[in-house]
Amino acid sequence: MMLEELRREVYRANMELPAKGLVVYTWGNVSGIDRDKGLIVIKPSGVEYDDLTPENLVVVDLNNNIVEGTMNPSSDTKTHVELYKSFPKIGGIVHTHSPHAVGWAQAGKDIPCYGTTHADYFYGSVPCTRNLTRDEVDSDYELNTGKVIAETFSERKLDPVAVPGVICRSHGPFAWGKNAAQAVYHAVVLEEVAKMAMYTVNISANAPEAPQYVLDKHYLRKHGPGAYYGQGN
Repeated sequence: MMLEELRREVYRANMELPAKGLVVYTWGNVSGIDRDKGLIVIKPSGVEYDDLTPENLVVVDLNNNIVEGTMNPSSDTKTHVELYKSFPKIGGIVHTHSPHAVGWAQAGKDIPCYGTTHADYFYGSVPCTRNLTRDEVDSDYELNTGKVIAETFSERKLDPVAVPGVICRSHGPFAWGKNAAQAVYHAVVLEEVAKMAMYTVNISANAPEAPQYVLDKHYLRKHGPGAYYGQGN
């Protein structure tokens, strides 16, 4: 069996989704990539988490061909592949239908940065993509979902490392990171800041976003060149 270590990593990351309350039933998937080999390990489509094992994960290449595995890969595989191609610094991707993030996606609204919890992880608003056109949906829905995410980051000049997630209009969130574990971490944070932002607008519909200098301070103290949060930066 190939990519055993990556399989274990992606398995553990997938199992975090129900453990952290991000998915019900089979509503989510995690993948990880071996950049040197150009191979992706991803959850099989429609498999219950209780039935998931490292062995039944599926290996695909960057042309969406199955390299190893007896099951169909996630129906979102083409989206994952397109994101790995578009964002070369990422090593893991998560897709969920976590409810607060989906709420913002269904409203077609970016998740604004109202405070420091958000600023610690996302350097600005979490963007919401445009809706796919009918032709994009009919021709290759999952591939075009990835293309629209990449388009959003390109048009807004966003760094996918500094903004490690997105919400797809009328759909839901994707998050990513340097590996599958960090991608899940960012998916958890994305859902929490979506919830906090929803509370904020329920309390005050015209609440101002956090000042740029607060955003700068909180993001850069964790991620900037002089980062000092935590141990051993």
